[in-house]
Amino acid sequence: MSSIPVPDEMTHYSSRQRDEVDELSWPVLSEHLLSLLRSGGEELRPEPGEVLWDAGDPYDLYLVLAGELLLVDRREDRVVFVVEQGDFVGELGMFMGQRSFFQGVAKEGTVVLKVPIEELRRLVEISAELSDVVLSALDARRLYLTRMGEGGLVLAGDDDRDLHRLQDFAGRNRLPYRTVLRSDPTAWTELAKTTALPASGTAVVAGDQRVMTAPTTRDLASALGIDFWGIADNTRCDMLVIGAGPAGLAAAVFGASEGLDVVVVEDVAIGGQAGSSSRIENYLGFPRGVSGTELARAAMMQAVKFGTRLVSPRSVTGLTQTASGFRVRLDDKHDIDASAVIIASGAHYRRLDVPGLADLEGRGVYYAASDLEAKVVSGRNAVVVGGANSAGQAALFLTRHAAHVHILIRRDDLRETMSAYLAQRLTHHERVTVHPRAELSAVSGATRLTGLTWRDHAHEATVRLDAAGLFLMIGANPRTNWLHGAGVELDGKGFVVTREGFNASLPGLFAVGDVRAGSVKRVASAVGEGSVVVSAVHAHLADASRG
Repeated sequence: MSSIPVPDEMTHYSSRQRDEVDELSWPVLSEHLLSLLRSGGEELRPEPGEVLWDAGDPYDLYLVLAGELLLVDRREDRVVFVVEQGDFVGELGMFMGQRSFFQGVAKEGTVVLKVPIEELRRLVEISAELSDVVLSALDARRLYLTRMGEGGLVLAGDDDRDLHRLQDFAGRNRLPYRTVLRSDPTAWTELAKTTALPASGTAVVAGDQRVMTAPTTRDLASALGIDFWGIADNTRCDMLVIGAGPAGLAAAVFGASEGLDVVVVEDVAIGGQAGSSSRIENYLGFPRGVSGTELARAAMMQAVKFGTRLVSPRSVTGLTQTASGFRVRLDDKHDIDASAVIIASGAHYRRLDVPGLADLEGRGVYYAASDLEAKVVSGRNAVVVGGANSAGQAALFLTRHAAHVHILIRRDDLRETMSAYLAQRLTHHERVTVHPRAELSAVSGATRLTGLTWRDHAHEATVRLDAAGLFLMIGANPRTNWLHGAGVELDGKGFVVTREGFNASLPGLFAVGDVRAGSVKRVASAVGEGSVVVSAVHAHLADASRG
């Protein structure tokens, strides 16, 4: 390992400042847990200034037995954290084989116990106590980094759709980042002192000082090591799940917990369409509601704990039957062989054919309502188009930020398509107006949305409104284009037809959640289907093994 001068520690957070961070982040390990970790680790005595791992490297769990470890933001040569005796290094990405946000540097007199990640996963599987303590700590630290914007990842550019796309991807995948805009000359100049920034367009600066110009979301995922965990070409697994929405995540959790080798492929972000929901209030066990992102994050952590491997962002482009099951082709030409496949690819919101609408996507026109979009409508008008629960949840969330929220629906009454509790709240909210029998007809704005027009069929009138945000939630189309020509039975709208046990038309192929014909478009039902289908998968695998 290389060595460096020990960086200055004037601005940092110590792992012992427990009054500032949740106790979950820095647990006190019992003698039993210490003994478990020792059984799978190796004691090291690094030199002062020795770099144990660099930013951008996969890394292992390091338990500090003596001295201190410094976590350094390489881009600024700044000590972000000091990990002290009795505490261990890591956040959730470490457990998933992702690359480190920071460089790890030893101080004088430091002794560490290095536990390789594969060994840590094995220990977590055999010890519920270790699993609870370590995973809770890693998850809490990821949340802390996300809230603080620490992690060395900088998204830089103009306030446009490209930057919004990267912010949305980072936010939905709980990647810690901060944003620097060209419109903020002070912040831009400060960043340019250490980074070669492009004259135009969007740039991503990773923790290892790498600069990517005009990156795709896959470029960003690859830079952070979150895109292809433990997968190589012609990888084989027992069960391949296509889609990481509620149904797919439930299938992954139950399949992996029952000993199946599970791979999940997701093309956008963990949580699927539900992951963009700001608040789900009718999900069992959450009387105060839960955001789709939080629910998805917890479910993914469960799945990973049991050994699920995640491939994201990747799209599936084809499926063919083989003698032992199926071969699934990904959009980067990699193949994954699976004994059984669960289609949980969900659906995506429909787009309206309104002139100029596509040009303003990400610049005032959105298909989700999160904190990122809410900032855009702060103190201004927001318009939600749609009458289902997702539209109602978005509208209620936006009332916390917008001056007023207008809801356009094609029917006469919200209660025809929305849960009663949501319709009741919206109808009686002082900053919500519901416009029945309304149809969006035009949008305005050169570089950002400034207003829109709709046709009020109830009063045979045309209404124009100045607005900062338009949120389109008007029903969904199934994500099944990749199944055309694969011999899979679809209904007239493209949803997968299933029979008893969620079996599709090919043996060993199953469909659950919103992509399934006749499904109930609710998170709870999707989770139920994903949980139950694993029994059918086991039955199929048992039949196949008997020949």
